[in-house]
Amino acid sequence: QVQLVESGGGLVQPGGSLRLSCAASGFTFSTYSMSWYRQAPGKERELVADITSSGSSTNYADFVKGRFAISRDNAQNTVYLQMNTLKPEDTAVYYCHGRRLFTGYWGQGTQVTVSS
Repeated sequence: QVQLVESGGGLVQPGGSLRLSCAASGFTFSTYSMSWYRQAPGKERELVADITSSGSSTNYADFVKGRFAISRDNAQNTVYLQMNTLKPEDTAVYYCHGRRLFTGYWGQGTQVTVSS
């Protein structure tokens, strides 16, 4: 049974930091590219960052460059998103996604709220 379980979300003040985790099981994690997406109320889901299966290459949306960092631990089957200098507009549900060729899996999401 494939599972992607996100954790680490919560309420944080502007300028603060959070670290999201996504624990994977049920598939060969080390062969999958992994991504973080987010969806704010009334908006479409958008790509935040992704990382290749080996972790050798990463890619970021312009709106998070220099603030967020994606990483993975293939021994622990986990992908992370370190989020720094958070802004109110970063408020959204954050989802992890695993992709290999034409197969993709989604987690259930974790809420991040940036507010004073």
